[in-house]
Amino acid sequence: MLIEFTKMHGLGNDFMVIDLVTQRLELTKELISLLADRHMGIGFDQLLVVEPPMRPDVDFRYRIFNSDGSEVEQCGNGARCFARFVQARKLTFKQRIRVETKSGILTLSTDNFGWVDVDMGKPRFEPDEIPFTPKAITKIQNAYHLDVEGTPVQLYVANMGNPHAVIKVDDILTAEVEKLGPAIESHPAFPERVNVGFMQVMNQRHIRLRVYERGVGETQACGTGACAAVATGIREGWLDESEEIRAQLYGGSLLIRWSPGYSVMMTGPTAFVYEGVFSPEGITAQAGLKPSA
Repeated sequence: MLIEFTKMHGLGNDFMVIDLVTQRLELTKELISLLADRHMGIGFDQLLVVEPPMRPDVDFRYRIFNSDGSEVEQCGNGARCFARFVQARKLTFKQRIRVETKSGILTLSTDNFGWVDVDMGKPRFEPDEIPFTPKAITKIQNAYHLDVEGTPVQLYVANMGNPHAVIKVDDILTAEVEKLGPAIESHPAFPERVNVGFMQVMNQRHIRLRVYERGVGETQACGTGACAAVATGIREGWLDESEEIRAQLYGGSLLIRWSPGYSVMMTGPTAFVYEGVFSPEGITAQAGLKPSA
C-alpha cells in the first residue's frame, strides 16, 4: 500500500501533510516517529492530518502530531499549510474554511497570493488554563518566578490552544535556548509540558522570537508561539495593541493582531516543497517493527 503525502513549510517550520479523507491509514506513535526521522524517513517538525469532520458545522478535522509521535492541540504555521493543502488537493473550493482541532474550532481564510489569515481564538493566561501548577507560585504582577534546575527564571504563561511559557530577553542570539528550553519544557510545573518562547522586544510594533517546541526542539518558526508572545507583550504594555505586530522568527515574519477581549489574528505565508508516496509496511519493516493490521 502506498500513501500520498505533501511536504510543506510555514517560515521553515516544516510539515508532512496527509489526506485521510480520500486515503486510509492507521497512525501509530512508532510510525510517526519513523516518518519524522530526517535520515531514514521524510523528516518534519509536525505531521498534519486532514480527516472528515466529526460535526456538521465544520469542513474538516485537523490533527497535529509532533515528531516524537505525540498528538498536540494546535499549530499555527500548520493551520496555514492545512488551508492551502485542502484547496490544492481540491478537497474544498472555499476561501474561508472552519476546521475542528483538539483545542476547538479554527477559521482559516486564504488570499490569491499564498497568505493565510487564521483566527487563533482568545489567549488564556490563568495557571489552570495552561496548565501551570508549580508547588509554590511566586508572582509579581503577571510574571511568575520559577526555579529551573537551581536557576531562577522569570516567565509569563499563555495558552493559544497549546501551552506556552514566554521569557523576555535582551538578545535572542545570546538567550540560553538550548539550556532553558528543554528544562522548562519538561518542568514538573507544566504537567502537559510546554512550548518555551524567548522574546526580544525591538520596538512597540516588532519582536524577535525563538521557540523551543515541546516534543520537537527549537524550530525555525512557531505560529502559536508568536501569538502567545505578542499577546503577552500587549498585555504587559511592551507592544502597541492598536497596531499589527511583526513577529520575526528565524524562518521569516508573521503579522499578529490582538486587542484584549478579542481573538488573536495571525497572517503569514505558506510554501509547498514536494509531493511523494511512502509505504507504511516498508518503513516499519525497515525499522524491524511489525506493520499495523
